Amino acid sequence: MNTSPKALISVWNKDGITELAGALIKAGYEILSSSGTASHLSANGIKATEICDITGVPAILGGRVKTLHPLIMGGILSRRGNDEDDKDRTDLKIPLIDIVVCNLYPFEETAENDGSDIEKLVEKIDIGGVSLIRAAAKNYKDVAVITETKDYEPVISEIRENGKISPELREKLAVKAFRTTAYYDAVVEKGLSRLLIEEDEDFPEVKNMPLRKRQNLRYGENPYQQAALYIPALSEGSAPFAQLWGKELSYNNLVDVNAVLNALEMFKGSKTAVIIKHGTPCGIAMAETLDAAYERALEYDSISAFGGVAGFTEVVDVKTAELLSKHFFEVVTAPGFDDESLKFLKTKVNLRILKSTDNYRSREQITGCKAGILVQQDILPPLISKVKCRWIGSPKYELWEDIVFAWKSAWLTRSNAIMIVKDGVVVGGGGGFTSRVSAARFALSRAGENAKGAIMASDGFFPFPDTIELAHASGISVVVQPGGSIKDEEIEKRAEELGMTMLIAGPRTFRH
Repeated sequence: MNTSPKALISVWNKDGITELAGALIKAGYEILSSSGTASHLSANGIKATEICDITGVPAILGGRVKTLHPLIMGGILSRRGNDEDDKDRTDLKIPLIDIVVCNLYPFEETAENDGSDIEKLVEKIDIGGVSLIRAAAKNYKDVAVITETKDYEPVISEIRENGKISPELREKLAVKAFRTTAYYDAVVEKGLSRLLIEEDEDFPEVKNMPLRKRQNLRYGENPYQQAALYIPALSEGSAPFAQLWGKELSYNNLVDVNAVLNALEMFKGSKTAVIIKHGTPCGIAMAETLDAAYERALEYDSISAFGGVAGFTEVVDVKTAELLSKHFFEVVTAPGFDDESLKFLKTKVNLRILKSTDNYRSREQITGCKAGILVQQDILPPLISKVKCRWIGSPKYELWEDIVFAWKSAWLTRSNAIMIVKDGVVVGGGGGFTSRVSAARFALSRAGENAKGAIMASDGFFPFPDTIELAHASGISVVVQPGGSIKDEEIEKRAEELGMTMLIAGPRTFRH
């Protein structure tokens, strides 16, 4: 074997590899390669020495073992100038390998397309490639490792200019290599766990979260904060929405869109319009038609709606689109838009149009805090039931539709939350207050005369009777709350004394 510097190339994705190999040969490198890559290079006029010609051992076990050999791994891991390594390398005639170019079997793609086929998944778990990458990255002082096609160009540039790869680039490539294998292993774990673990392990002792960046954002919540959007690997279903029109979404847009998507899922099955501003509803209504639902939702707080995000549970028609266009919204989200409405809305340069999907499930809600990372299930609360609820006072089943609507609206609102609903419209709301009675006062003040005969729903229990007393004084017909206070007995007794109807709905629905 000649004494030229050597580059080992073993890649699944062969995009751009001919150009890289050609540049390396021009710089005096000898190319070593696995059989599949060698055939590809040969077909494109690039001479490569196959691994088996160096090791004297053919690929075995149906191709499972090709590069795992002391002559290969030793050539990558050998420390230049280390006496012990130099002796072993001389005694065993181990050729030095200076560059490793490797990308891995497409496990993630296979899991997305054939995720239930365990045999296909197992065969796409890369062993040799991961070993090559880790070995080269560990020995980054002497060996360059390239795992992404987008890094071919800077490597070619340095090779052409200097005949070698700089220490600074080798360091960056090594860190990226470990990031590549860490992500790959996390995806393998996630893909296999679905099939091999009978019970869901949402909270194992070690939590791997493979995330891939979709895009950089202009900034975060504020201009002084940088931000990016990451997508969990192997999420169930497709992406939660497709953007049909408009400029890129901002961090704050995405927070509001998330609230809208929750609302669309919660109110699915009805013609409902929701308007979100800063993660908080400022209008929710249902009606016989979508345009009527929108008008009723907007009427609640048209000032706060300015610059918000509008959402619809059904396909938007042109009449609804025309009404929507009279007010400034950052984003509109719906399961679809008919041709006429989409054409009309696309005339609004600053409006972003999103088509929501109903087959996406994130399963997890991940939130950062100073103590660490909080992870919880991302699921809708169990819907309240006529059978399981407990009434205090006279049951009012004739108001059940409004009762459920108010309970859903309270779940969508930041805690402490009080929502007041009448005839399928939120007429008063208070969210994000530090005391429940303050939320109730604010909601009732917004409702005004509309509070009479309305439904008041709370996302948490009442710690004192004061909220019940406020509701009674304002003419509220039914109060919905989960119960759970140490003063439940006292509060229920007070409701009976006031002749009020109260529904104990079940679990609380905090959204902090």
